[in-house]
Amino acid sequence: MTNAAVSVAGPSNRNKKQKKGKKDVKPLRPAKLKKLTEKQQIEQLERDVMNYIPPDDLKAFADLPLSPATKKGLKKAFFVDMTDIQAKSIPISLKGKDVLGAARTGSGKTLAFLVPVLETLYRKRWSSLDGLGALIISPTRELAVQIFDVLRSIGCYHGFSAGLVIGGKNLKDEKDRLSRMNILVATPGRLLQHMDQTIGFDADNLQVLVLDEADRILDMGFKRTLSALLQHLPKSRQTLLFSATQTQSVSDLARLSLKDPVSVGTNPADTTLSTMPQNLEQHYLVVELDQKLNVLWSFIKTHLQSKMIVFMSSCKQVRFVFETFCKMHPGVPLLHLHGKQKQSARLTMYQKFTSISHAVLFATDIAARGLDFPSIDWVVQLDAPEDAETYIHRVGRTARYESKGKALLFLMPSEEEGMKAALEKKNIQISKIKNRASKTQDIQNQLQVLAFKDPELKYLGQRAFVSYLRSVHLQKDKSIFKLEGLPVDKFAEALGLPGTPKIKFLSREVAKQRKNASRALEEAQAEAAEPSSSESESDEESGSEEGSSDEDKKEKKEGTATHSRAAKAPAVRTKYDRMFERKNQNVLSEHYNKLVEHESTAATNADDDDDFIVLKRANHDLSEDEAQAEQEKHEDLSKRKQKLGRAKKALITNGLGTKLVFDDDGVAHEIYEVADPDAWYEQKGGLQGAMQEAATFAQQENVKMRIADVVDKAEAREKKREKKRKRKEREKAMMNNEAGEVGAYFEPPSDDDGYVSPAFDLPSESSDDEEEDSRPAKRGKFASQRARTPEDDLDDEEELALRLLRK
Repeated sequence: MTNAAVSVAGPSNRNKKQKKGKKDVKPLRPAKLKKLTEKQQIEQLERDVMNYIPPDDLKAFADLPLSPATKKGLKKAFFVDMTDIQAKSIPISLKGKDVLGAARTGSGKTLAFLVPVLETLYRKRWSSLDGLGALIISPTRELAVQIFDVLRSIGCYHGFSAGLVIGGKNLKDEKDRLSRMNILVATPGRLLQHMDQTIGFDADNLQVLVLDEADRILDMGFKRTLSALLQHLPKSRQTLLFSATQTQSVSDLARLSLKDPVSVGTNPADTTLSTMPQNLEQHYLVVELDQKLNVLWSFIKTHLQSKMIVFMSSCKQVRFVFETFCKMHPGVPLLHLHGKQKQSARLTMYQKFTSISHAVLFATDIAARGLDFPSIDWVVQLDAPEDAETYIHRVGRTARYESKGKALLFLMPSEEEGMKAALEKKNIQISKIKNRASKTQDIQNQLQVLAFKDPELKYLGQRAFVSYLRSVHLQKDKSIFKLEGLPVDKFAEALGLPGTPKIKFLSREVAKQRKNASRALEEAQAEAAEPSSSESESDEESGSEEGSSDEDKKEKKEGTATHSRAAKAPAVRTKYDRMFERKNQNVLSEHYNKLVEHESTAATNADDDDDFIVLKRANHDLSEDEAQAEQEKHEDLSKRKQKLGRAKKALITNGLGTKLVFDDDGVAHEIYEVADPDAWYEQKGGLQGAMQEAATFAQQENVKMRIADVVDKAEAREKKREKKRKRKEREKAMMNNEAGEVGAYFEPPSDDDGYVSPAFDLPSESSDDEEEDSRPAKRGKFASQRARTPEDDLDDEEELALRLLRK
């Protein structure tokens, strides 16, 4: 047994001794082997990207040096072939260079920056502990939602955390999740708010910054916001800037935020191919302002099986047309999208219009940038765009990728020449078509009936009227937008309004221009118009002044000055002008001077016939005795009365004092400041504004009275309830007394264990105190009303027996 055991153990020991000189090689664990393999794959992918030279016929995403997760996500989302902008920009972006990209709308710019974002973070092995790695800034909320959806679809196989930060959502929920995001899609305003207020939100490790539709970000007034955002971000980052149009502001932004950018898709010699879809048919129609809604309604009725977007210039117009057309039932679903809607309503409208096959969307320019609505047949522009760039973005909602589309632009006769010239500068050719009057349906009477039945629609029509004219007035290109020749009265009738609303902003602008006109220029024109008359007048004055007195000279100068002021009166006459132009100003001046003359002057002129009611000052000086008595009288007064007298004297001399209060900024104000009635009247817009202010005040007072009435009624009810409760308590007490359950008083203590000796008619030998103690208890309030019982009769008999025994 022992030898066998040794023989079995021998060979294993020999093997250990033989292997002792060699190194031990331990097998790798599967997790470690997988991590090592992934690291090697990333290093190999990094080398492939840096050495990659794209061929001229590059088409498929599979030909790019991409990670397996990205290729799998692209294949799942059915993205196989690349567009031109993607094939040109993605190889450059993968190498970490800054890109300035410009391509026509619908050319796939979203994938052109999302693929490099995913690949950059993947090659750098980014994790949730590293913080924010990529930031994508979008001008509108809808476009941000669309970018986020595409990111989720192609990046589903990556392990990055992505977030969407837009306005209109709960800020607290966004703060809780923001610090864990690797990729962030945001709008500028909300992003800056988080950077300033959210604790723990750090962008110091940012690797990639993407600015989508950069020109729109700047046009929407986010220039300062964007500058503030760039100050929060590190300078050692990759920046990708994409836009459908390249403007001067975009070039300035690229110069500030990009380092040695590579321009992709910007070919100045062929701007038409780079901006306009090739499968797009473009037409324009000349329509009068008051006929626009008629033509639009007729166009919708003849294209019920189409999907179209109708662009307007203001939110109030969109809402008015949507509400009125819904009540008229055109036979096709109607939707509306504008900036005054809540975020939930905007997302609902966007998703509904994306999924529906036949519908009409009334929208402002908020839907003109980047939104990918599938299968749009028509883009109708009811109001002319502000410039050619806006026109490009509007018509870019149709004819996207390889699909076809049509665009129709409504132009007024005053806008035709200017808009055609602006489009020709961008090499955009647009053909003119004519409207068929036989197929145009007049809806003015229907709109009037709706406005008469529903005051809300009439109010919306008034707001739409004013907002459209204001938009025309604020446009910069006055060669296109001319407010002077518009038929505003007919336009108001076309909206169904009973009268033309007052255009307050226009009247204020006109008054401001007139008031700010140069008076010096008008005076110079007046002098240039009458040079000979002024010279002749000066010669006559110089000849006559030699023999005239000083008073005559003065009178002549005053007369000529008044005449020149009257001749050179400005167009806008202020109250000072009217005051100095009054006639008969010096009628009573001499008489007033005589009234206030001193005694000596009055005495010397006493015999003058021209004097009239001359005031002669009497001698009111006091004698020495009277003065001394008066002084003693004042000395007898108390200090309080003397102080009061001095105060009265100062009040008579200097008038009332003014008490001032200081606000938070240190500016002094009177306690009761009364506004200037004329300025207040003008500020409120005249009589109509004053009446509206009075109605508002009356409404506020009515609300206060209603609240006070409710409080008074509640107090009255409470008092009535308390009174009723007390009455019930009294009634309950009365019932208890009648039942004999509760006594009406407490008897004083006695020495005979509660026995009270009855009081007799005869005088007793007890003291007065004993008489008081023996006094019977008082009856209750309602004791006399109780019926006598046999027990009462028995008590009376016992009392009589005791009296007889005492005798």
